[in-house]
Amino acid sequence: MAKTIYVGNMPFSASVDDVQELFARFGEVTAVKFVNDRDTGRFRGFCFVDMASGAEEAIADLDGKDFGGRALRVNEAKERPSRSGGSGLRRRSPYGSSS
Repeated sequence: MAKTIYVGNMPFSASVDDVQELFARFGEVTAVKFVNDRDTGRFRGFCFVDMASGAEEAIADLDGKDFGGRALRVNEAKERPSRSGGSGLRRRSPYGSSS
């Protein structure tokens, strides 16, 4: 069964190919998605790996392992909770409303 794996504490020098190669030892990697900062576009130090097979083995073997001088944090990705869109409070303009 296909699984998505969270991979954190990655070195900023890592590439998609590096991660693909690391996880391919355990099974079929279908996608590697690096997460970049929305404002700067810089890599944030974590990614998600989609695996068709071998995910459990990869998680068990790679969690805590050194990769580029950093101990990886590897676990099954969890569903992201939906965002509510704010606190429910409306912000007021200091210039008054235009309606």
